[in-house]
Amino acid sequence: MEKMKVGIIVGSARKCSFSQKVADVIAANLPEQFDLRCLRIDNLALFNQDYDEENTVPEAWVSFRNEVREMGAYLFVTPEYNRSVPPALKNAIDIASRPYGQNNWSAKPAAVVSVSPGGIGGFGANHHLRQTLTFLNLYTMQQPEAYLSNIMDQLDEDGNLTTERTVEYLKNFASSFAEWITKFGK
Repeated sequence: MEKMKVGIIVGSARKCSFSQKVADVIAANLPEQFDLRCLRIDNLALFNQDYDEENTVPEAWVSFRNEVREMGAYLFVTPEYNRSVPPALKNAIDIASRPYGQNNWSAKPAAVVSVSPGGIGGFGANHHLRQTLTFLNLYTMQQPEAYLSNIMDQLDEDGNLTTERTVEYLKNFASSFAEWITKFGK
């Protein structure tokens, strides 16, 4: 039996990002029945519809669109920038949803985790991203919600998550996500 491919999209392009560390913990706790793929977004040129219309699509776009199309589910882990998602993440979402009528995200399950050094855990980014994913016809897991606040206080000197409560929460989140995407069976 072929494993379901799960694309992990980290909204931060920063080296050693908090979002990547959280994504790694969730990925480590997903069952082996999934084929996990980190989908790179930091190499994508800014979205411009002219590329599609003039048949000058950057190769990185072609590769990314193909990767997104191959996935059966997605995990989005993002920081919050100005009460929204980082531009690299929004750009990647737009690229894979175009050209018009060729939405590579459509009709697949997803989950959203937001991460912040602040006290509200990226609430704005989480909900803004959910709004976009709903429009793109992704089936976004509703519960449990995941807003990780004060993330810098939960890391040791090597940048590893050490807060037992948060690690346990992410394990439970991974279990719920696995159950959610299994319902869709792709």
